[in-house]
Amino acid sequence: MNVMTLKNWMKGAAASTRGDGSGHAKRPEDWSLEERLLALQQSHGLVDEALNAWCRERGLFVHHLEQWRADFCAAGGTGSRRESAQEVRELKHTNMQLQRELNRNEKALAEAAALLVLQKKYRALFGDEAE
Repeated sequence: MNVMTLKNWMKGAAASTRGDGSGHAKRPEDWSLEERLLALQQSHGLVDEALNAWCRERGLFVHHLEQWRADFCAAGGTGSRRESAQEVRELKHTNMQLQRELNRNEKALAEAAALLVLQKKYRALFGDEAE
């Protein structure tokens, strides 16, 4: 059997288990906030063996559900905090860039004003000779 055929089969099998959109066969870190909330709702009320079986079907552990529940109760989920921290970093970076640009523009404006004043003084002193 050709090696490329086997690779294609393996690639197809991996894509079919990953891309079904139901949240199954994905790493727990890759679940969206909506999928996590749905998982918490579906698993609510399950105990012991039923909860473990439900988690096994979806490739999770009970501690994932506990962490997600704590995250939702604390501040709306881990992803939100990461996104807001990333937003703050980007805003700080943008603010620094704008401050630098503002300082550069102020210096250029001050230089232009100084040149205008010097030009005016030059014309006042040597106006008759310059023309």
